[in-house]
Amino acid sequence: MKLSVLGAGAWGTALAISVSARHAVLLWVRDARQAEAMRQQRRNQRYLETVAFPAALEVTSDFNEAVAHAHGGLLIVATPMSGLAPVLRALPPGPQAPGLYWLCKGFQEGTGLLGHEVAQQVWPGGRVGVLSGPSFAQEVAVGQPTALVAASSDAALREQAVAALHSDNLRIYTSDDPVGVEVGGAVKNVMAIATGLADGLHLGHNARAALITRGLAEMVRLGVALGARADTFMGLSGLGDLVLTATGDLSRNRTVGLRLAQGRPLAQIVSELGHVAEGVLSAATVLKRAQTLGVEMPITAAVVAVLEGRVTPRQGVERLMGRGPRAER
Repeated sequence: MKLSVLGAGAWGTALAISVSARHAVLLWVRDARQAEAMRQQRRNQRYLETVAFPAALEVTSDFNEAVAHAHGGLLIVATPMSGLAPVLRALPPGPQAPGLYWLCKGFQEGTGLLGHEVAQQVWPGGRVGVLSGPSFAQEVAVGQPTALVAASSDAALREQAVAALHSDNLRIYTSDDPVGVEVGGAVKNVMAIATGLADGLHLGHNARAALITRGLAEMVRLGVALGARADTFMGLSGLGDLVLTATGDLSRNRTVGLRLAQGRPLAQIVSELGHVAEGVLSAATVLKRAQTLGVEMPITAAVVAVLEGRVTPRQGVERLMGRGPRAER
């Protein structure tokens, strides 16, 4: 099967490396000079400098070539959420294009739309789904065991993802609840910032466990309000991704929280990361969409207040701990 990965950040590159052990994979890079450098060096020096490309992985900066390569196979969109709509607009009409999955996790800034809602607007009729789950790019790239979920309302597309991506090191589960999978992938980034704040303030493991648990409750409330199934959040794209992102040292969003707790400016933190931390971009959008639906998300609200500089990290945590007692449900 032929696959094209559209976007050569850390995660897109890692998945391309993993899948090219069994399939012909073409990795699309927007910048022609970067593409040439990757062809010459046989690695992605910026994002995964220690991992060499397999022989079956090729690189191009020609978008049309990448789309044509995946004819009869799969397209994987590996841009940040802000890049999903532009990529979809550049594709041929849905029925003429390959099946497509996106890796980006978040709500579209400004509109508050999830990936499947963006696709409905700008690429109607396309066969689409979301690939998500607990996955650090570095570990996928070097072949460490990872499990993901391919979610789509299209049963044939779900099975195509299994055929294309499932391997000894990469286990692919399927779901017919793309809404739940997308909400889990988006909200866990915000919760990872919250746990990073708590860890950076040295509040202990008890506080971290409480934030993860109550963060999961917020995730479920928003997801159900958007039409997801509650049980989806007990799986890889909910609890699994939340635990990984909230506790793992490779988590960019957790790192943002840790450094904010140290008193460092947000702009400096984001600049030094060199990668997109989607929680920073989507936190305010998550909160706005929740408020529109009448969904209470106090942890998200505290994170937004810290990111916007309206409260300090310690004041944000104190707000949470100062809330009145209530039943757990």
